[in-house]
Amino acid sequence: MANKVIISCAITGGIHTPTMSDALPYRPEDIAQQAIAAAEAGAAILHLHARDPETGRPSPDPAVFMRFLPVIKQGCDAVVNITTGGGLNMTVEQRLEAPLLAKPEMCSLNMGSMNFGIYPLADRYKSWKFDWEEPYLRGTDDFIFRNTFRDIERIIKMLGEEHGTRFEHECYDVGHLYNLAHFVDRKLIKPPFFVQMIFGILGGIGPDMRNLMFMKETADRLFGDAYQWSVLAAGRHQIPFATQAAMMGGNIRVGLEDSLYIGRGQLATSNAEQVTKMRHIIEQLGYEIATPAEARAALALKGADRVGF
Repeated sequence: MANKVIISCAITGGIHTPTMSDALPYRPEDIAQQAIAAAEAGAAILHLHARDPETGRPSPDPAVFMRFLPVIKQGCDAVVNITTGGGLNMTVEQRLEAPLLAKPEMCSLNMGSMNFGIYPLADRYKSWKFDWEEPYLRGTDDFIFRNTFRDIERIIKMLGEEHGTRFEHECYDVGHLYNLAHFVDRKLIKPPFFVQMIFGILGGIGPDMRNLMFMKETADRLFGDAYQWSVLAAGRHQIPFATQAAMMGGNIRVGLEDSLYIGRGQLATSNAEQVTKMRHIIEQLGYEIATPAEARAALALKGADRVGF
């Protein structure tokens, strides 16, 4: 994987709401179309949430996932990575329903409980497309995103041990790296594992470049050469942090889950537009993007022929 960069694309997520951007997909056919286009633009991994097809509210419903997962699998070769974080206020049981049915090659796995504040976003808008959006956002001033040690172990065993799913270990702060090290020490997580370092969420580590350096140094001390790493940053920090990570030998994540913009004050028109921009930067820096096959090999994934959709 020398000089190869894995691009992940997070297609819709559970943070942004339909009022914020007309490009944010929430109908199954739109999620599938944007995911396939992002793969064609160069994304080797597609990170996927589901939303209510009528209102755009984040949904754990496996039936909704199954309206776009087979379409994406048929339309491209990218690795499908399904959320276990779901949306705000979902129970762990709800968050696991779709992954346990789909048995994907990869799932996200959040490595600690945290305050997860997106309520400041509500102050930017005066009118809303749907009634659920404003209270959904404002309620996060009193919200704890639950990921206890028991929850994490349960997900590892139910998805990892029973179905061969591997994980994008989402680390929102330095302590989450130590939580991951705890599971590595217990041999519940085995290399090569994939660490996604996340910057700029209110409640997690801040979007300062020195924090990126410190997170990487800490991961190196804890894991040596047993891991692959990637970086995502929220909002306007997306492209600068991704660029820095690529220059440091890491992988990157973009997508409308993490940022709605393509440039200063300019909304992105699609997920593929963000992938295309980041691919151009990576190639201008002298690196190559990894293919889905190369990503599968680097992360020891089970293969698309062994999923449940």
